[in-house]
Amino acid sequence: MNKLEEIITEIKQLEQELLQELQKKQDEYLYIIEGKRVKFEAETRRYHQTLATKIHAYFANASILNILTLPIIWFCLVPALFLDIVVSFYHSICFRVYDIPRVKRSDYIVIDQQSLQYLNWIEKVNCVYCSYFNGLIAWVQEIAARTEQYWCPIKHARKLSAIHSRYHKFLAYGDGANYQKKFVQIHGDFNDIKNGT
Repeated sequence: MNKLEEIITEIKQLEQELLQELQKKQDEYLYIIEGKRVKFEAETRRYHQTLATKIHAYFANASILNILTLPIIWFCLVPALFLDIVVSFYHSICFRVYDIPRVKRSDYIVIDQQSLQYLNWIEKVNCVYCSYFNGLIAWVQEIAARTEQYWCPIKHARKLSAIHSRYHKFLAYGDGANYQKKFVQIHGDFNDIKNGT
């Protein structure tokens, strides 16, 4: 295992630890998860309802610039929905043809803030929008990462601000000899996904 693979493995372990720590909040904030539903104890729900900002107070405290930019941010939903449709179409057809493991949409698009009683209906709608949009981008990124591995598994020469989940498998930039030797092996190497590691 080279140094890069060791770092990637360590990052994955740290991500798992982070998820486990976040899951511990379940006990602290008195909720349970049943399937895709989040349920709070009745007393906690009642308490949360007392914390919700009333609509008139919400608008009274809102910045006028925030209100004026609402049409712009909500217009972004149009290309997001178009992206969702196009990528769904590509994903459902091409991944089967290329024999690339499909990306489970529900692992990326998680919408559950509407269960929070301390949010008013405007905040809940905003949370649903942001959850959908960010989840969609993460889902599309994973589809793109697997596609890039299949078609062009070569690292970049320039520094990236973030790397995707498949990048560690890519060949070094400028390594032409290994590209010719290892392309077929790398472009179809999704065993870690198929085996759940």
